[in-house]
Amino acid sequence: MANQLGSSLLLMVVVLSTILGGSALLIWVERRLLGVWQDRYGPNRAGPGGLFQAMADLLKILTKEDWIPPFADKPVFVLAPAVVMITTLLAFAVIPFTPALMIVTHANLGVLFFLAMAALAAYSVVLGGWASHSKYSLLGGLRAASQMVTYEVFMGLSLMGVVMLAGSFDLSTIVEAQESLWFCVPQFLGLVIFFIAGLAETHRLPFDLPEAETELVAGYHTEYSGMKFGMFFVGEYAGIMLISAMIVVLFFGGWHGPLYLRSSGSD
Repeated sequence: MANQLGSSLLLMVVVLSTILGGSALLIWVERRLLGVWQDRYGPNRAGPGGLFQAMADLLKILTKEDWIPPFADKPVFVLAPAVVMITTLLAFAVIPFTPALMIVTHANLGVLFFLAMAALAAYSVVLGGWASHSKYSLLGGLRAASQMVTYEVFMGLSLMGVVMLAGSFDLSTIVEAQESLWFCVPQFLGLVIFFIAGLAETHRLPFDLPEAETELVAGYHTEYSGMKFGMFFVGEYAGIMLISAMIVVLFFGGWHGPLYLRSSGSD
């Protein structure tokens, strides 16, 4: 019992470290790519190629004043950034990583749990925009919520074919069902719809309308600063990793990579 608890805690630490480290790396990658596409310099001062820029930004955010607008609803204002981080990290708890079922917890309804956490993430932007008592934040929060709720419907519908082929909502069972054929082949349309819905859920281009910098300053997080803004920022990139992991698990065979398919076919 003690060994099982210790291994679970160790796995949780590894998963959390990977998510947070991967989020920082994604921030650097996106900023560098935007610099290339827009014919300008990206981050290039901190570390080789600006690789340590995310760490420098983290130190800056941690040392900035934790300011709350006097007109804001303080308890809700503080809670809103935590919601997106909590729901995203909880969704990772049901992701199967290896054939040995090395997951934080085993859930028979893993698909539904993922969709539930994605739905709860919409509360983060709604509460953040409403609690700021700013018209720009409120409009940004309403835009983000309407976009997220709309695409959650299509995200759920895109997974119905996968669930029917595997005969289960369990993500580990879905991976095992792709031992001989990845679901990206018979469910290509579902893959495309899920990918588009994932872009909308994480507010990536071209679905960055909720932030609308030219219209709403920054959207639902206009009044946020310091680590509260950092939680919104990191939560979006952690969501990118979550959607990517779900695409691999649901449509690309999970741990059944191309070499596995080739070897099993030859046997």
